[in-house]
Amino acid sequence: MPITRVVDLDGHVFRVFSTERPGSGRAFLLVHGIGISHRLFSRLHGVLARHHSVHTVDLPGFGGLPKPASSPDVARMAEMLGEVVGDLGEEAAVAVGDSMGTQWVVELGAQRPDLVSHVATIGPVVDDRHRTAFAQALALGVDSTRETPSANARVLTEYLRCGPRWYLRQLPHMLEYPMEERVGDLTQPLLVLRGGRDPIAGADWCAKLTRRAQRSRSVTVPGHPHLVQHTAPRAVASALDWFLGVGEP
Repeated sequence: MPITRVVDLDGHVFRVFSTERPGSGRAFLLVHGIGISHRLFSRLHGVLARHHSVHTVDLPGFGGLPKPASSPDVARMAEMLGEVVGDLGEEAAVAVGDSMGTQWVVELGAQRPDLVSHVATIGPVVDDRHRTAFAQALALGVDSTRETPSANARVLTEYLRCGPRWYLRQLPHMLEYPMEERVGDLTQPLLVLRGGRDPIAGADWCAKLTRRAQRSRSVTVPGHPHLVQHTAPRAVASALDWFLGVGEP
C-alpha cells in the first residue's frame, strides 16, 4: 500500500501517495489535472510502481482537500509543489502530468531543474484551437462521449468533490498559462503524449509543443481519449520507459 503524506504550506494542503522502491534508480511524480485527483492516475501508479518509486500528488482544493483562501496561479502552485517534492528525499524525478497537470509539471521543471530529470505531458493544455472556457467545455463534452464508463464515473465524482467554485477559480490560470513558451524554457527532455481520439489536446497542438521544446519526443496511443493514462496505463508506462531509454533526442 502507498504511504500517505499530508503537507500544509500556509493553508495550501498537498497530499502525496508514495510507493517507494529503494535502489530502483528512477522516481516518478504524477500530477493530476484540473477538477480531478490522484484517482485518475491510480492505474498508471500501479503499473509504474512494480519497478520504480512513484509519488502521486493531490493539489490544494482537489481530491477533497481544503480550498485555500487564495487561488495560486500555475507558477505559484509549481513553486509550492517544488517544496513538497524537495522533501521526498528522491533524486531528480520524472514529472508526469495530465491535462492542467501538464502545466504544473512543465512549470516545475522550468523552475526547479534540480528536482526534475524529465518532463512528460499527457494530453497537454490549452490547445490553441480552443482557449476559452466555452470551447474547453465543448471539447470536454466531446471527450466524455469517448471515455470509458469508469473514467467518466471517476471524473464526475472528482468534479463533485472539487466543486464549481474552486474549479472556476483555477480555470483562468489554466487558460492564461503560456504553455508553448514555457516548454521552450525546459532544459530537460520533454515527452508529449496524447490519445489518438483526444479532442482536448489535438495532434497539431501537440506537434507544436514538440517543436517548441529544446529536446522532445512525441507519442500517440491510438484509439484512446484524453484520459489515456486511465484507459491504457500499460501503453503509457511503455511509452515512458521508451522515452527514458532513448537517450538524447
